[in-house]
Amino acid sequence: MRAADARRVGELCGQLGYPSTEDEVAARFRRCSAASEPGMFVAEDPSRRVVGWIHVTERHLLQAEPAAEICGLVVDEQVRRKGVARLLVAEAERWARAHGLSEITVRTDVERTEAPSFYRGVGFELAKTSHKFRKRVPP
Repeated sequence: MRAADARRVGELCGQLGYPSTEDEVAARFRRCSAASEPGMFVAEDPSRRVVGWIHVTERHLLQAEPAAEICGLVVDEQVRRKGVARLLVAEAERWARAHGLSEITVRTDVERTEAPSFYRGVGFELAKTSHKFRKRVPP
């Protein structure tokens, strides 16, 4: 992924349910890029138009060994079911191996009804279910 991809990545964020402007994505890209060895990748069609992206990070927890975690994955609605997501997941796996990580995890919203079968189809197994809570922190 390059900074110049921000507009298109923002459009795809909207398809994922997270509407984002080019400026918002550009700022997030800069913050993520400041981390050591960020795993942010895009898939392009033959005309070099971004048709999907994946963001994978190294997760460190006190209670578990380090692992890679897919933080976001989206493929343009117009090109889904053509293997783009599989290629992006394979790239995330290569990134994880290159960083010495032997596990990759992903979380998916229960509303994304097709996601579990996709992830099982690329070799993931259900590890647990959980609730995510959120609280806004006032300035």
